[in-house]
Amino acid sequence: MKIRYIDLIDQTFEFPTEEFSIKNNLLEFHKIPLMELIKKYGTPLKFTYLPKISQNIKNAKKWFKKAIHSNHYNNKYTYCFCTKSSHFSFILEEVLKNNISIEISSAYDIDIVKNIYKKGKIDKNMEIICNGFKTENYIYNISELINNGFYNTVPILDNYDELEKLSSTINSSFKLGIRIASEEEPKFEFYTSRLGIGYKDIIIFYLNKIKNNSKVELKMLHFFINTGIKDTAYYWNELFKCLHIYAKLKKIAPELEILNIGGGFPIKTSMSFKYDYEYMANEIIYQIKKFCQEENVSVPHIYTEFGSYTVGESGGILYKILNQKCQNDREKWNMINSSFMTTLPDTWAISRRFIMLAINRWNYSYERVFLGGLTCDSDDYYNSEQHINAIYLPSFCKNAPLYIGFFNTGAYQDTISGYGGVHHCLIPQPIHVLIDKNKKNFIYKIFRKNQKPKDILKILGYKKI
Repeated sequence: MKIRYIDLIDQTFEFPTEEFSIKNNLLEFHKIPLMELIKKYGTPLKFTYLPKISQNIKNAKKWFKKAIHSNHYNNKYTYCFCTKSSHFSFILEEVLKNNISIEISSAYDIDIVKNIYKKGKIDKNMEIICNGFKTENYIYNISELINNGFYNTVPILDNYDELEKLSSTINSSFKLGIRIASEEEPKFEFYTSRLGIGYKDIIIFYLNKIKNNSKVELKMLHFFINTGIKDTAYYWNELFKCLHIYAKLKKIAPELEILNIGGGFPIKTSMSFKYDYEYMANEIIYQIKKFCQEENVSVPHIYTEFGSYTVGESGGILYKILNQKCQNDREKWNMINSSFMTTLPDTWAISRRFIMLAINRWNYSYERVFLGGLTCDSDDYYNSEQHINAIYLPSFCKNAPLYIGFFNTGAYQDTISGYGGVHHCLIPQPIHVLIDKNKKNFIYKIFRKNQKPKDILKILGYKKI
């Protein structure tokens, strides 16, 4: 009989995969020996595998380069990293190894730009796309960057007022973009994005405020949908609406060169995940070229803004199962030694699912369980996988501790949970380990130790007695 956990995984998925493999009944992630990591640093443990970031960037560049070549597309592609997905210094430094542009969304990102410039990580030729609603502080910081010689800084207009404010504070001529207020998916509670300028208003706005303005040059049309790049009727419909605006603008604004198709590639959130990245890159390039030929306009330089795709698959978090509670004859609760609300806030805030696997005891029989966090909140739980409405793990045994891992968690979770701050029920932030690799070995470095009670009390205003 095949009743072991390893049999369940082997029968349910194509296993091993590019990321996951088993050695001596222990799970490895990109060949990283996770149990050795646990023995060295304990749990809960958050980690970031840095090489995966560069790998994903290189893959996307390769797919678009191939698409441009095979479709005889007469323009270029630029990879842009969306910093709001992860602002950590180690993330940005890894990203910057790959000759990319960056997209920022608030005034405070510019302090990061200044910091990495002073460290010599970038020069003033760095291209910085400034998205989002522009507060007075954001306007000031953008203007300061451009006035100090960062001439490849491109503010993307989110509303009409921003142009006048930027023009009054920037001393020289500057490049400009316009964001389209795209329509949301039918299931959304509203029809049109709160961000950007409406389809019907962009041409009039250009003619009245930009065309004869010698101080600004419209370089970019920005298109973004919240669901990301997917092979759905909704995505292609919105892209074609955007292309109609691009064609109309291009005919009266020859200086317009760039189409920024914001909204990222998806990442693997399940072992059964399937997505043809190469096909989508090729189809995007093919459709844009075909449309532009029909409209008799030159094809645009294509930009993408990838956040989750860049950093998501580099992250993971490991827990220990502390105990099992049987609340009735059907429900078994495995209690982790942390909180989902502290470490994986998307699991309770928007019911996001991640890849979850046992680290050890793959040769044990399995059982259906729920996973519970340590807080007193009823929402601090994880009860299903992406592919099925259940969780199966090796059977609980007090004398043989079970460890589990959540993978591809590297985007947004830390900033949403308030990294290094106060968390629900004062559950501390876990240790964070950076993992790199040379030709022979993995290299481990502690980015931040686990949060101590005194750190939390200090934030809360309790003085040391």
